[in-house]
Amino acid sequence: MISPVEETQQRLLAQDYVADARLATVVHLALRLKRPLFLEGEPGTGKTEIARTLAAALQRPLIRLQCYEGLDLAGAAYEWNYARQMLEIRLTESEGRHAMEQQLFSERFLIRRALLQAIDPAQPIPPVLLIDELDRADEPFEAFLLEVLSDWQITIPELGTVRAQEPPIVVLTSNRTREIHDAVKRRCLYHWVGFPDAAREAQILARRVPGAPQALAQQVVSFVQHLRSLELYKLPGVAETIEWTRALMELGAMVLDPVAVQNTLGLLLKYQDDIARVDRDEVMRLLHRVEADALAVAAESAGH
Repeated sequence: MISPVEETQQRLLAQDYVADARLATVVHLALRLKRPLFLEGEPGTGKTEIARTLAAALQRPLIRLQCYEGLDLAGAAYEWNYARQMLEIRLTESEGRHAMEQQLFSERFLIRRALLQAIDPAQPIPPVLLIDELDRADEPFEAFLLEVLSDWQITIPELGTVRAQEPPIVVLTSNRTREIHDAVKRRCLYHWVGFPDAAREAQILARRVPGAPQALAQQVVSFVQHLRSLELYKLPGVAETIEWTRALMELGAMVLDPVAVQNTLGLLLKYQDDIARVDRDEVMRLLHRVEADALAVAAESAGH
């Protein structure tokens, strides 16, 4: 008999998502307790991918709300189709004003955005709702979000309250460019998604780039792990590890060499100051550490 957490890990792994025990535990609890899951961490560590993975594993539709500065009710929940309303006014000018107003604010003129779609009682299956990069939205937006997370409902003054029959599975993510209000966090199960250790990153790479030569994959993981120990403005995430490996394979690389590394640093590092920091000498130092890691692994294997 496997534990519920191990079962959750296996269901995620079946979708090529390699989760550690702590992440699998909080995902399991979020599903069982029907609580939103709040994932915070560095960009590129797989926070957004959790929502996509859950939607695929549970065979549920995925609804994504990409947050941005200035996001408001109209962009997140609903708005009225003013163009159609104006056309309706012109077509019905001969009718009474009250009758016209009732027609104008009917559901056929309502444009449903992500939040309203997610709690729509007409949904045959409760979806997975991804509220991505909440830290990009303005703080006042969080106050509106509380009604959704607390009561799974949205109040539309012209129509009334729309309430979900069964709550969606909600995943919120933040890159922590600002702090999210405690009132939002209290309604969620919280988990910090950090960079994986070398063993788990190797597993992820094997799943996402299965055709990568073993020697290259081992060296890539080792190089990125050591690169994250440097003082850089933006450390490379797992997404960059995967992208870099695919690029190296496209160039025909079987192992890492100084020229290939320097020519492709822009796939790992996204700021010029960071690229300048990892100059040729630094690349050579990192490659020596990669070589030392490989020798240590070989010696350990020989010992067994």
